[in-house]
Amino acid sequence: MIVQLYDTTLRDGSQREGISFSLDDKLKIARRLDQLGVAYIEGGWPGSNPKDMAFFELASELQLENAVVTAFGSTRRAKSAVEEDANIRALIAANTAAVAVFGKSWELHVRQVLRTTPEENLEMISDSVRYLKKLGREVIFDAEHFFDGYQANPAYALQTLEAAADAGADVLVLCDTNGGGLPSAVSAVVAEVRRATSLPLGIHAHNDSDTGVANSLAAVEMGVSHVQGTINGYGERCGNANLCSIIPALKLKMGHDCVTDAQLGMLADTARYVSELANLSLYPHQPYVGHSAFAHKGGMHVDALLKCDESYQHIEPALVGNRTRVVVSELSGKSNVAYKAQEFGLELASGSEQTREVLTRIKELENQGFQFEGAEGSVELLVRRTQPGYQAPFELLDFHVLVRGHHGPVKERTGSGRMAAEATVKVRVGDQVMHTAADGNGPVNALDAAVRKALLPFYPGLADVHLTDYKVRILDGEAGTAAQTRVLIDSADSTRTWSTVGCSTNIIEASWQALADSLEYALLNEKAHHGESRTG
Repeated sequence: MIVQLYDTTLRDGSQREGISFSLDDKLKIARRLDQLGVAYIEGGWPGSNPKDMAFFELASELQLENAVVTAFGSTRRAKSAVEEDANIRALIAANTAAVAVFGKSWELHVRQVLRTTPEENLEMISDSVRYLKKLGREVIFDAEHFFDGYQANPAYALQTLEAAADAGADVLVLCDTNGGGLPSAVSAVVAEVRRATSLPLGIHAHNDSDTGVANSLAAVEMGVSHVQGTINGYGERCGNANLCSIIPALKLKMGHDCVTDAQLGMLADTARYVSELANLSLYPHQPYVGHSAFAHKGGMHVDALLKCDESYQHIEPALVGNRTRVVVSELSGKSNVAYKAQEFGLELASGSEQTREVLTRIKELENQGFQFEGAEGSVELLVRRTQPGYQAPFELLDFHVLVRGHHGPVKERTGSGRMAAEATVKVRVGDQVMHTAADGNGPVNALDAAVRKALLPFYPGLADVHLTDYKVRILDGEAGTAAQTRVLIDSADSTRTWSTVGCSTNIIEASWQALADSLEYALLNEKAHHGESRTG
């Protein structure tokens, strides 16, 4: 059975709180969805806002290869001629080959929301579908609230489908609009509908019970061949069924070639791309495409993984464009360290003394408050510092930080330009000691500037290195200002990014630890880039 993918990220997905796609965003996402291989791209509701209308005006210029751009809207209003209905006219003006028209399948909505009769609602569905078919459109009928409507009055819910089918609808989509369905109930209802009609059926599931993906897959098992969803599960309330989970499940686990192998390999990148345009961080633990989807922390798991990739992974990560990751922590074993060493290009046997030394050091430091899961730069340095002949590129001998501030009445303080910081450092590079000072807008910024001033004459490549993020976490808040503090620094140069960690009861010391690791890691990377030894 061929399963068609219908993406509604640009319409239903954009209804998520906090998302507002620009017109340019929508066009970019449409191109990426087409490359992914979806059959339909629901561009928006042309009767609802100027941006969606503008999207449809430009959609014909996209030159899509796989997808049909689809306009979305409702049936005609009650007591309104279909030819004169503003919503129907907007659907026609969108000039798309396919339209998705939703109509009510739940009597509660018919009587209390539309404030009309069940008979009039059936005519609204029939008139709208027939008129759009007459104009040559492919019509996808979304039976809104179908599962709730079927539970309340099965006969009437089926009548709404019959009205659409008799008027010429191409696909009948069963919608779990409130997202309250469970897979067993969805399967049972789809089976009943399948016996009542021979038209292709679709599923549109929301995720309010955290079963959107499960309900969609259950529907396919019962014969549904049209699946609607969004990238990353974006959507109103708890979101829509997540196509990033549905697509690989359909192809890899259920045998439905809804996309090609090459398109499946684009999935993780597509998820990240859409999340960037949505200005949201991709959930790291999202199945298949998340950064942590194939991350391994437990020592026994990693030991098994080194022997057999399939031991703790349900698919090969590369199939969806992701990769295996191993993290180290106090829960790790020697296999974790050996695996990470391989990633760093080092030969390190799982049972070696060096491996035990690194693991012991990690456990000691994590007991003090360090956390290495998100600080792989610091992990690599821990490993390299145990290598025979390793020489650190610099050594901090001493530092002093002075912070000055205005001490006028609180009501006069504006918080802008009132504080200044100065750092003085002594750094040894080889047999030379550099003594430098620098100002900054805060103590860490001043310390960073002073150290760079000392190091740049020896390592000019540091000019390309910059801090991209600085995070502080108080580990034991009850200790007040004496609390243990963890600092995580993200850094980048022109070729890569990395993270380092520091921890101390003194936030300046914790910041220095993370900052020093960041600069040392950058210098190791610079040596590797220029083909020099990273251990001598």
